[in-house]
Amino acid sequence: MTDCIFCKIISGEIPSEKVYADDLATAFRDLHPVASTHILIVPNKHIPSVNEVTPDDETNVGHLYTVARQLAIQEGIHEKGYRLIVNTGPHAGQEIYHLHLHLIGGQKMRYPMG
Repeated sequence: MTDCIFCKIISGEIPSEKVYADDLATAFRDLHPVASTHILIVPNKHIPSVNEVTPDDETNVGHLYTVARQLAIQEGIHEKGYRLIVNTGPHAGQEIYHLHLHLIGGQKMRYPMG
């Protein structure tokens, strides 16, 4: 996707504070964090949302959760807990149509969600 901001971050066309990158995923700090740790984890393959995930994407999507665990340890939030959020569609608040996980932690989360 030539106009996708996350694709441009992955390619290095747009600068970001990357905290992880490999052949399948890239992770970077959110520009508008809602907690002391707020990292976006994206597949390097452009997948617009969960609605477009296919069986061929299972390795990529599963890898996002492995990266999330690794980053939670790296950030020191794994023991007290963290939240992983995937927004799908406008009612859920998805603003960028490139599948991504929000890794949020470093403080007690508010409940209820929604």
